[in-house]
Amino acid sequence: MSNAIVVCTWGAGRDGLPVGAAELLTLGRKLGAARGTSLDWLVVGPMPSGVTALAAAHGVTALQHLDHEPLADFQSDAYTEALTQYYTQQAPQALLLAQSFDARVLAPRLAARVGAGVVMNAVDLAVGDGGRLAVTASAYGGNTRAVYSVADGRACIVGVLADGLTAQPAAAATTPATQTMAVDLGGMEERVRIAARAERQGPRLEDAQIIVAGGRGLGVKENFHLVEELAAALGGMAGASRPIVDDGWTDSAHQVGLTGKMTRPTLYIAAGISGASQHMVGCAAAKTLVAINRDPDAAIFRYARYGIVGDCVEILPELTRIVRSTA
Repeated sequence: MSNAIVVCTWGAGRDGLPVGAAELLTLGRKLGAARGTSLDWLVVGPMPSGVTALAAAHGVTALQHLDHEPLADFQSDAYTEALTQYYTQQAPQALLLAQSFDARVLAPRLAARVGAGVVMNAVDLAVGDGGRLAVTASAYGGNTRAVYSVADGRACIVGVLADGLTAQPAAAATTPATQTMAVDLGGMEERVRIAARAERQGPRLEDAQIIVAGGRGLGVKENFHLVEELAAALGGMAGASRPIVDDGWTDSAHQVGLTGKMTRPTLYIAAGISGASQHMVGCAAAKTLVAINRDPDAAIFRYARYGIVGDCVEILPELTRIVRSTA
């Protein structure tokens, strides 16, 4: 039994590494140091390239691998069974997952199987009173933070909003031991079968380096094209706040925020968006955020590096014209 802090990932993102891995490792290393235990990284399914180097840079003690045919792609029953066996063997203090739809399906099922606590929407981990694990999580749609204290001696499975965190390598690199973990998945069948997979066409919003997002400040549905035109001129993608998606101005594939896409662009332009915490969760990791809003006291300006006070319906066409003229 390892009694370690374990980061668990599967799949790979645009850089070939598991989405949120570096951020999870940073958070896991911080917690491990506070609790005086090691940091392990469990990769489920095919091992992406670059994992070993990333593990070393983040101070991982053991790089563990679960690689069986049923684990090639996420399947809820197979992943739940495999991780239940792993958890029983290793007994980690905490298992950290990058929050996603799949993680939301997996975490509570796994917690019920192994008798662990479970907290989702986590944004920070620390050692609280009496040495208990304290999990700070986004609550009430992102409007506030709640701190959950895990009962003495109880392990916890934590879904982390990794896109809102900043990755930071360890002060000293390690040479992680590579371990192949044995589990028995023979004879197991998935109870839910995928009849047809949704086909993704074109780039994904969460992979975009430049995003221009619009909100209620656009006034009417017909003005959303102003966002799309500036995004196209910049070579980026159009995003939207939840209210205008709910109103049918654009589809949910463009929604940024707690209940939409989590993005990490180089440039994020928020046009007519007030800056509610639910939306900011989805774009807080942007390297540069530019806000356009008529209200000089709008919350969005607290997050922006650059701000323009004015009507985005008037400003967006001018920005598009300037970009096109200098292209």
